[in-house]
Amino acid sequence: SAVVFPNKISTEQQSLMLVKRLLAVAVSCITYLRGIFPESAYGTRYMDDVCVKILREDKNCPGSTQLVKWMLGCYDALQKKYFNDYWICLQTITECYHFKFKYTHNGPLLDFSSKNNRTDSTITCADTKKASILLIRKIYVLMQNLSPLPNDVCLTMKLFYYDEVTPSDYQPPGFKEGECEGMIFEGEPMYLNVGEVPTPFHMLKVKVTTEKQRMENVDKSILKSGETNVPLHMLRVDRDGEENQDM
Repeated sequence: SAVVFPNKISTEQQSLMLVKRLLAVAVSCITYLRGIFPESAYGTRYMDDVCVKILREDKNCPGSTQLVKWMLGCYDALQKKYFNDYWICLQTITECYHFKFKYTHNGPLLDFSSKNNRTDSTITCADTKKASILLIRKIYVLMQNLSPLPNDVCLTMKLFYYDEVTPSDYQPPGFKEGECEGMIFEGEPMYLNVGEVPTPFHMLKVKVTTEKQRMENVDKSILKSGETNVPLHMLRVDRDGEENQDM
């Protein structure tokens, strides 16, 4: 009945389990608050004192069942440390939700939190819990303030890997090889850094790209000032946040 935070994160397996749960909560919140699936496709859980909706397989909603299967494929890639980027896109690109994963010394990337002048040895369970709850709350605020989606949206998911460690023929369950290197926006895109969650073994970052006009109703107090210098209409998969605005 609850998305439980561990009392400690002393092993990589404990960290992996928490990242999986947090990914499930974030994706569920996004699809629920954007009205992608019916109420019957969700169960109610609590993450600390925050009530969240968790996507589940629903025989009356094939779309939710498919997304759950995609999530299981994501877990496979995450566990193997192949996983780099995970994108949920609403085409023709109206909104894009970008989840980026990094690993510590046992994985392909090092020193993932150097900009904050801290190392993995100083990240406490309290830090991770606080960052997790803040991330979900920010997603809730953003989702509730975005303009309604068109009636004919189509949800797609794209995964990107660390090429230096991922076998060339690897595809997680439920996925096939793709060719897309970027995504085209019809309108002017706006980029937002929603938040990041560190553990001693992983880092999860969440970013959102949406049409700028959809942000007109968002309370400006939840956004930091700044303008994007990214060329309009194109979002490339190798962008890592310097141009983004922070929530």
